[in-house]
Amino acid sequence: MGSGCSSLSYSSSTFIVTASSISSPSSSSSSLKLNPRSFLSHSPRNLSTQLRNQAPLRCGRSLEMESQKPMFDVEKFDDEFVQKLVYDALVWSSLHGLVVGDKTYQKSGKVPGVGMMHAPIALLPTPFPEIYWKQACEVAPIFNELVDRVSLDGKFIQDSLSRTKKADIFTSRLLDIHSKMLESNKTEVFLLYLLVHVNLHSLVTMSWFSFIHFACLCSQDIRLGLHRSDYMLDEETKSLLQIEMNTISSSFSGLGRLVSELHQSLLRSYGDHLGLCSERVPRNASTSQFADAMAKAWLEYNNPRAVVMVVVQPEERNMYDQHWQSSVLREKHNIVTIRKTLAEVENEGRVQEDGTLIVGGQAVAVVYFRSGYSPTDYPSESEWNARLLIEQSSAVKCPSIAYHLTGTKKIQQELAKPGVLERFLDNKEDIAKLRKCFAGLWSLDDPEIIKKAIEKPELFVMKPQREGGGNNIYGDDVKENLLRLQKEGEEENAAYTLMQRIFPKVSNMFLVREGVYHKDQAISELGIYGAYLRNKERVIINEQSGYLMRTKVSSSNEGGVAAGFAVLDSIYLN
Repeated sequence: MGSGCSSLSYSSSTFIVTASSISSPSSSSSSLKLNPRSFLSHSPRNLSTQLRNQAPLRCGRSLEMESQKPMFDVEKFDDEFVQKLVYDALVWSSLHGLVVGDKTYQKSGKVPGVGMMHAPIALLPTPFPEIYWKQACEVAPIFNELVDRVSLDGKFIQDSLSRTKKADIFTSRLLDIHSKMLESNKTEVFLLYLLVHVNLHSLVTMSWFSFIHFACLCSQDIRLGLHRSDYMLDEETKSLLQIEMNTISSSFSGLGRLVSELHQSLLRSYGDHLGLCSERVPRNASTSQFADAMAKAWLEYNNPRAVVMVVVQPEERNMYDQHWQSSVLREKHNIVTIRKTLAEVENEGRVQEDGTLIVGGQAVAVVYFRSGYSPTDYPSESEWNARLLIEQSSAVKCPSIAYHLTGTKKIQQELAKPGVLERFLDNKEDIAKLRKCFAGLWSLDDPEIIKKAIEKPELFVMKPQREGGGNNIYGDDVKENLLRLQKEGEEENAAYTLMQRIFPKVSNMFLVREGVYHKDQAISELGIYGAYLRNKERVIINEQSGYLMRTKVSSSNEGGVAAGFAVLDSIYLN
């Protein structure tokens, strides 16, 4: 399955490009034959919009010249040189806000400026083939459009998750809110019809009710999505394969941009010594592009006194990543942001008769969720009440409950089935491009694939309907859980999705945590941000919006930075 390239590879001990040239992706199939789908090769579409932030493709040396020589060999650098790089990186991080809260300080997750430390980082950028970088950027707007169209099909979402609802209480509660909104929207459409077609005099007794829901109906037409699609480059198939599509709390658009700038700075200072060019680290405008999208949603809402509300966890050591968005909104767009937990929203919030969400006495135009994606974010009914309150208001939700559910693993699995993408997209070339990056995805109802997973569990990952790091099941645990589920019955099967395990190339890298560098065997995961904004039928934004590279030691199964499994990184195009 998937695409292949020339003999481009990275040595397990050094970053070495051995290709004499880089070819376009071509169709091939995995020798494991885990995914029976095959795809046609394609020519990239016009990338002028999606890739406007890409670095120039020249730096005094041709790409062919660079690809014929080693990039950098971590074995040849002595400790003194590496320590100098680390020192400069730590100084830069401290001066430029590439920081997180230090968990050893009790207040570091609540009080800004208390107990800060540098974010975990890769000391140097990770080499990444330019052809696959372009592929990932190209499909970002297509995925944005797909999320929006799937979110509009309430029946598809409810049907696809109906069995999961019985096995997973968290998904069940989200679906309950979604179902209430579907019923509410049916009522609103009927009332809108009455407002248009029935004599106004006959509506005197229900005029307030009608206008309340009319306002809500109008506001729901403003749809904002800030997504991140995560990929790994599979060494076996030479394919860029999607791991997941994040539609809620797509983190690190603030700090990810800073890591790119840090690496550019280090390469400007040490590039000659390293044999690397700073211009081959792509420019990353994720912070400003996400903030600009929220600002345009705020303008569409059309209440100059309203604020943007960031929904946060009670303790958030990654607050500075979030504050970067707020800073751009304030300084560039003169928009005020407030930060509230779901419990605070329930305590301080109300919805006015016209649908306006009021929290702490302030009207809210846009709700940006950086919480609410995990069961631990709902420790009581107060949090669930707040989520429903927000959804019932006229505020622009990022994401709405429909967008949130569209990002679940089970929906991802359904979309990978033959013929399902055609239900939502018309362009055959776009459909082929999305399918090209789909990894193998299966329900636990497939006895043949379950048998294979039990026999060779190392080739699969079991995924629950959860976001954030630390939830997936790997290796022998896959076999044990599948055998357990076979004994206990099929009902719990729907809580999981089985996915082809992706095996990226392993490379030696310098990873820096708590001021100390370690040389480790590492693998990387590329995230491509996407922003989508639509008001009724008018698409205002649909673009690729920067990127995030995360690198982790190869022995670690999970990949979350905030969860402590990975470090922030950037890419070096080759």
